[in-house]
Amino acid sequence: MVKAFLRIGMSAVLGATMALPFAARVHAAPITNTADLGLDSSFTSQVGLGDNDLQDTIAQLINVALGFLGIVAVIIILFGGFKWMTAGGNDEKVGEAKRLIIAGIIGLAIILSAYAITTFVLTSLISATT
Repeated sequence: MVKAFLRIGMSAVLGATMALPFAARVHAAPITNTADLGLDSSFTSQVGLGDNDLQDTIAQLINVALGFLGIVAVIIILFGGFKWMTAGGNDEKVGEAKRLIIAGIIGLAIILSAYAITTFVLTSLISATT
């Protein structure tokens, strides 16, 4: 079960890392008259479209994904603590609980480092393209 969580977490971090090159700004000519496209301010406010840039949207998605993975890692740590408390002195169950806690801590470290790397790369990309 821990291996499955680690596999899912690593897949999500790898996917988020692979999405980073697409966060660069595209230098296209700005559209000056959005009313010609049917996207005037009344339409966008009624539909609920945002006015964020693409890299901001991707950064928000990555932050949400990493936040979700952080919650999963904390739940794994709590589950390991629960298993340890209910082990009743059984060495096998205590060992399994220790492995869960260690796996959760390693997962948290990976997630925090992925967050730091992602933040650094995105801010570098944004400052380099503006």
